[in-house]
Amino acid sequence: MKLILLGAPGAGKGTQAEIISEKYGIPTISTGNIIRAALKEGTEMGLRAKAYTDKGELVPDDVVIGIIRERLGADDCKNGFILDGFPRTIPQAEALDKMGIAVDAALSIEVDDGEIVNRMSGRRVCPACGASFHTEYKKPAKEGVCDACGEDIVIRKDDEPETVLNRLKVYHDQTEPLKSFYKAKGKLIEVEGQDKVADTTALVLKALSVI
Repeated sequence: MKLILLGAPGAGKGTQAEIISEKYGIPTISTGNIIRAALKEGTEMGLRAKAYTDKGELVPDDVVIGIIRERLGADDCKNGFILDGFPRTIPQAEALDKMGIAVDAALSIEVDDGEIVNRMSGRRVCPACGASFHTEYKKPAKEGVCDACGEDIVIRKDDEPETVLNRLKVYHDQTEPLKSFYKAKGKLIEVEGQDKVADTTALVLKALSVI
């Protein structure tokens, strides 16, 4: 299965991606995690991306597309993959087509903007390994500590309210049009995000079972 996950920042794409990845045995390709790794390592691409991510803006297409092209060429993507965070614009979607990569579906998780702001204020991430947690929806086993690697988890700058509102505007202006793009191709699936992760998962897996 070759799947694209769509939805506003904080809609729960990362959590659902983990579940889908485990069920179908395919890797999740998260541009956010790739970019954060580059930021931590101080690579040239990471430094270019930092000026944009600090303001909650999108990283330029040429940088992102280069990363994705390289990643999808890896052996673990031969049987399928989940794209989380790419494409984010119509030009990126068109670039994906030009790369000869056909996806089976674009799954959009729908969540109200007000709920997004509430959710993201409680989000915590591990700066070491990129694992994501939440003070209400996905608590770590030990408060403030990453389950995966034991490092302290933190609030990211781009989860602060002012940045979240800016990210939502960017999403509606630049990314939401992808729903129409994939609907026209007959590949859009929409699922209403629920308060409980398990309830959203049930709807997601039901939707994917017909592909």
